[in-house]
Amino acid sequence: MTVYPEMTAAEIAAAIAARKLTAVEVTEAAVQRITENNALLGAFTDFTFGRARAKAIAIDADVADGKQVGPLAGVPFGVKNLFDVAGLRTLAGSKINRDLPKAKRDATLIERMEAAGAVLVGALNMGEYAYDFTGENVHDGPSRNPHDTTRMSGGSSGGSGSAVGGALVPLALGSDTNGSIRVPSSFCGIFGLKPTYGRLSRARSFPFVASFDHLGPFARSVTDLALAYDAMQGPDADDAACTTRGLEPTLPLIANPVSDLRIATAGGYFQNNLFPEAVEAVSRVAKALGATRVVDVPEAARARAAAYVISTTEGASLHLDRLRKRPNDFDPAVRDRLIAGAMVPAPLVDRAQKFRRWYRAQFAEIFRSVDVLIAPATPCTAPKLGQVNFELGGVELPVRANIGIHTQPISFIGLPVVAVPVPLEPLPIGVQIICAPWREDIALRVAYALEKMGVAAAPAPRGF
Repeated sequence: MTVYPEMTAAEIAAAIAARKLTAVEVTEAAVQRITENNALLGAFTDFTFGRARAKAIAIDADVADGKQVGPLAGVPFGVKNLFDVAGLRTLAGSKINRDLPKAKRDATLIERMEAAGAVLVGALNMGEYAYDFTGENVHDGPSRNPHDTTRMSGGSSGGSGSAVGGALVPLALGSDTNGSIRVPSSFCGIFGLKPTYGRLSRARSFPFVASFDHLGPFARSVTDLALAYDAMQGPDADDAACTTRGLEPTLPLIANPVSDLRIATAGGYFQNNLFPEAVEAVSRVAKALGATRVVDVPEAARARAAAYVISTTEGASLHLDRLRKRPNDFDPAVRDRLIAGAMVPAPLVDRAQKFRRWYRAQFAEIFRSVDVLIAPATPCTAPKLGQVNFELGGVELPVRANIGIHTQPISFIGLPVVAVPVPLEPLPIGVQIICAPWREDIALRVAYALEKMGVAAAPAPRGF
């Protein structure tokens, strides 16, 4: 039985539970796949193969003893290297963090994935301190696009996108502050879930912007995405933002029909500044779902501007001591934006926060008459590595700053989104399925319907 890239996480776990495969066999297949391809893809920065093998042996022993194993039993996964992994330094894509002591305990989400039987195989490359949309790390090298290794994986969870898109692992975890799950999902042609702000615990992960930061999964199928998401749900006293919601399993719901849902395309701002491939992807999704209504989102451009103000000032505050003591150890592009953030006047930040409250109220009103909004995840397919500018809306703009043009106005107010891959030629591109707070179940239902219709799919890697 061939594990990679043919089998999903759900199929792997079922085969192990049925004794058609062993967890050790799957782990060794993952180790081999990673060892053969990581030098090219640049997805992993650290490996936990010894730990993975020990976990796999324990799972196989439980199966042999007739014990019930978890829904992710034996499924390999990786985590963005801003998650604490016991025994590893939490790099957060930086040079400076390499001087930190090794983590003594895993992040909450790793603990929950392993409680469900998943097997951690390593930590994944990312943009420095998560302030990146490209997947190009100056310290560890770029994580590369699995469909064309001369192109970006997207950031900042670039290693996560590259590892899942390249079928090195069936599941990975990343973070999303301004688009860092949705952008790699779009470029690498995979499914990604940015949950509602506060839904999944961020405990023992390195922060970027505390009021925006989300953690979430990547997968090659919606079922796998829901399996991972359900495994990680639940309140956590170690994260003040994640203390109120109980378990709300979504896997039993994803196959429900979507004909009862009120689905619209986000108009105005979200239909501007798009390359033809993004227009085509949104059109295909809307047509498949019968979404003829277009809803204008008021002041989305201002929301993006306000998101920038809050991101850069909160990020600067977090890193002030590092900026003072070790400025030359930063990626210059990250350092300069953080320094600029430290100089933003306080009244401007107050205005951004007040606008944020107003903007959240506008979306609450939209969701009175709409269950789902469709929007582009990125304005284009993956640019070339090192590409500095692209022409967007007839204007030459910097790539790094504008890849997240359509994701920032959504994470700004913490809405749940599933990014679905539309397998265009020659490269895939993602579409956002956006729902009201705490309605990840609806977003996953829509993603599943699109997958079953063949409109959304994770194409096999072809760049290596």
